[in-house]
Amino acid sequence: MSTSGTEAAQPRRRRGAARERLLSAASRRFYADGVSATGIDTITAEAGVAKMSLYNNFSSKADLVRAYLDARHEEWMGLYRRRLDEAPDARGGVLAVFDAYADHAAFAYEHGFRGCGLLNAAAELPVGDEGRAVVRRHKEEVESLLAGHLEELLPGRSAEARAVAEHLAFLLEGAMARAGLEGGGTRLEHARTMAADLLDRL
Repeated sequence: MSTSGTEAAQPRRRRGAARERLLSAASRRFYADGVSATGIDTITAEAGVAKMSLYNNFSSKADLVRAYLDARHEEWMGLYRRRLDEAPDARGGVLAVFDAYADHAAFAYEHGFRGCGLLNAAAELPVGDEGRAVVRRHKEEVESLLAGHLEELLPGRSAEARAVAEHLAFLLEGAMARAGLEGGGTRLEHARTMAADLLDRL
């Protein structure tokens, strides 16, 4: 690589590192304190970067919020894929969804577990905000994953599989809401047991 190429790569790496620090700081603060209560100055101070660095990486706070929501989705997908790798069959695939949520609840959060970070953020965003669409797509994808496993478990019974997937999605969301209020994953463990019992009766 030429000297000029090396010099050009270094600013890109620095920008990439700053972006990751900003996103990491925003993720901590948005989850712990809420989106509205967290200002740009708080995020840049925690990230240890200048305010201009934030605007070099994100066009606005709203852009940063969307990046945070996308990152939360990808983080959950990573947990789900790891659980899915351990699943022996379609039944295990359904339970992998519940396990991924329990894994998320078990993280060491600054002020403890506060429920689904995506839904928490969506509750603060106005109707029509692009961030709410990100959260909706995540929830739809989770239900679609459940439906896919159930269609494998119930061949030729697609309508029933979709109905059960919706039922399990509601069970999961209710458990997440209660778990967030209680600050722990016990309700998610109970929801997984309920889901397993339901699957055994199909």
